[in-house]
Amino acid sequence: MTKKIALGVTGSIAAHKAIDIASELTKIGHQITVIMTQDAQKFITPLPFKTLSRRPVITDSYDEEDGWKPAHVRLADEADLLLVAPATAKTIAGLSLGLANDALTCVALALNPDAKILLAPAMNGKMWQHPATQAHVSTLTARGAQFIGPEEGMLSCGYEGVGRLWKTHEIVDKALELLA
Repeated sequence: MTKKIALGVTGSIAAHKAIDIASELTKIGHQITVIMTQDAQKFITPLPFKTLSRRPVITDSYDEEDGWKPAHVRLADEADLLLVAPATAKTIAGLSLGLANDALTCVALALNPDAKILLAPAMNGKMWQHPATQAHVSTLTARGAQFIGPEEGMLSCGYEGVGRLWKTHEIVDKALELLA
């Protein structure tokens, strides 16, 4: 059965890996709508997501499709899963605090209560281990969000440690598990 997945892509060097996630979930037969933050667009453009998902990409809270309902509200109503990969410290904090300062955080706040939330963090290891980030993770976990990763390895900042985006095929597997 086709599920509707909102794929949030945030400003991380790992943003390019979200293309593979979108591609795999689309090939399986799910309807993927990508929401890119402004920071994500510093790393990658909407075009590969639009091409692979065969759907418009939401890049702004004021994006509209056909009809009168704003795209982010329609998506929040319809999504079975909100998957944020990569999820930066900034986005995790915004979600935890209930900020609505971009299309992604607006979708999260308006998300239908039956939808699942899966976050795949990617950031500098010190940022991941910071008490503020860990408090935000705890808050989101208490609200029912699930996390996959991050994993350890060489980080784009040159440090070795925890903070890498989890393997994309395992993120896809976890998303499918939540949708089952």
